[in-house]
Amino acid sequence: MAKGSGADDPARQADAVMRAARVLVGVVAQSVAEVEDEVSLPQLRVLVLVASRGKLNLGQVAAALGVHPSNATRTVDRLVVAGLLERTDDPADRRYLVLDLTERGHEIVERVMGYRRASILEVMESMPSSRRRALAGALEAFAEAAGERHDGEEAYVLGLPT
Repeated sequence: MAKGSGADDPARQADAVMRAARVLVGVVAQSVAEVEDEVSLPQLRVLVLVASRGKLNLGQVAAALGVHPSNATRTVDRLVVAGLLERTDDPADRRYLVLDLTERGHEIVERVMGYRRASILEVMESMPSSRRRALAGALEAFAEAAGERHDGEEAYVLGLPT
């Protein structure tokens, strides 16, 4: 076999990862569609951010999303009015308000993540167990190489920097 062909070819390996990424992006897109009648994508990003990082203030939300604070404020205001986020005084600094998910907000995030998990499991269950184990190990290494943290907590980062 010529050099650069077959399973050892980096371009072929990258193509395989890109094909898998298309499947995963499809799962993510469908999970967002599951709740699109309740929240917009920017609103879902805020809910996921708060779910993954805990209580945050508006400045932290804006910085994490890479948006102007006024944009974050408008999105958060809509989520508060919809009963998906609540604002409370920050006990550490009363000049700030902290944002936390309401029960309904938590349910939306769980529904999206549950859909993703179930869809991925459905595909993986069609694979032999040895390939599933190998895939999980390879994806763990890939995520670590990309700087994704794994600290035992659910990581719901929806395209957000960690």
